[in-house]
Amino acid sequence: MFETLKNAFKVKEIRVKIWFTLLFLLLYRVGSYIPVPGIGDELLASTDLDLSYLNIMNMMTGGSLAMGTLFAMGVGPYINSSIIMQLLAVAIPALERLSKQGEEGRKKIGQYTRYLTIVLAIVQAIGIVLNYSNGISTPTNGGQSLTSLCFGQEWLAYVVVVLFYTAGTVITMWIGERITDYGVSNGISLLIFAGIVSSAGQSFINMVQNLWVVDGEGLNNFWKLVAMVLAIVVVFVAIVTVELAERKIPVQYAKQVRGQKMYGGQSTVIPIKVNSNGVLPLIFAFSILSFPELIMTLFGWADSEFGLWWAQWMGTGSWLYMVVLTLLIIFFAYFYTSIQFNPDDISKSIQQNGGFIMGIRPGKPTAQYLKKISGRITLFGAIFLAILALVPSIVFQAIDMSNANSFTATGLLIVVSVALEFNTALESQIMMKNYKGFLK
Repeated sequence: MFETLKNAFKVKEIRVKIWFTLLFLLLYRVGSYIPVPGIGDELLASTDLDLSYLNIMNMMTGGSLAMGTLFAMGVGPYINSSIIMQLLAVAIPALERLSKQGEEGRKKIGQYTRYLTIVLAIVQAIGIVLNYSNGISTPTNGGQSLTSLCFGQEWLAYVVVVLFYTAGTVITMWIGERITDYGVSNGISLLIFAGIVSSAGQSFINMVQNLWVVDGEGLNNFWKLVAMVLAIVVVFVAIVTVELAERKIPVQYAKQVRGQKMYGGQSTVIPIKVNSNGVLPLIFAFSILSFPELIMTLFGWADSEFGLWWAQWMGTGSWLYMVVLTLLIIFFAYFYTSIQFNPDDISKSIQQNGGFIMGIRPGKPTAQYLKKISGRITLFGAIFLAILALVPSIVFQAIDMSNANSFTATGLLIVVSVALEFNTALESQIMMKNYKGFLK
């Protein structure tokens, strides 16, 4: 990757794109520290962040959600909107036809995604403000409260805060799209990457600072730091190995004579990645299991009979929680694979172009063969995601409970996936410039 960056900076056009990407990432991080009127230095307390969903969202925003700054919601509403539109494109025939209309269809779906993002941002901002903000009517730091500045109208103060958070989401979405259009790689992915790296970096700095404590814990903190670094390296190696792993199915094309020219007679492969779904099954599974806990907390039902039962049997770390989480990850892995990989279409395309898989008859037998191979690989990838969701988190908590939330398997998987995607994007742009010998 470092060789790719070195070669990329030698090309002026790509170098400009890299600096453009870094500039917008800097703007995003600056916006993550801009305070919102009526919100103090802390929006979410440490006890609130025990919720899996809020902890993941806070990690993706680089701690902005806990501080309640302008970009507190980050790209969360945009991601949810994109996922909803993908699912609707499968379920609604009109949207499915629109998605197959080329560039114009994608632009319309993109516009619908932006509208839905604004709606979700407003709903999420209202939920956050109503349940977690206590400083709108209370003066902070000896100054005036936001309600008093809004002519004593509390509802108007809430509207102002919701508008600020919604505007922050829109600005974040705009920054991500500008990076995608004029920078390198996918802008939304890079914003999430920046947030996770920021959270992890701050936790790492805290661990280093704890080495110089004077209460006799310095040596203990040193071994915690060493163990954490080793655990992160092991997890990174495992993620990179699986992310790059793929099954290549050889396809042979028969020779065809058209006029005085001969076509075909070549062999190629169909690459099927072991983890083709990335982190989506993890996010979906965590979101579903965290949703009841989030609802009970928002409406004050955490101390009810059902709330206590849920905390005991479905709380993070319980055996039932781990079993259900594993089953959900496997389910969503197969669900997303069924959306992205269609064996019937691939089999039809191979047959129409005069191709075949060695030892497999064209047509339906080829589709069944591809479906069987895809199912086996998806199962292995889903099991890997389940192990990744459970084991590293337990290890990180055992090493250092105070910084475990910043080093999660989900965050590490996102970081590796985005880094590989960024490297691939750079390599493709270098190849487009026809600079031979850069890629080894």
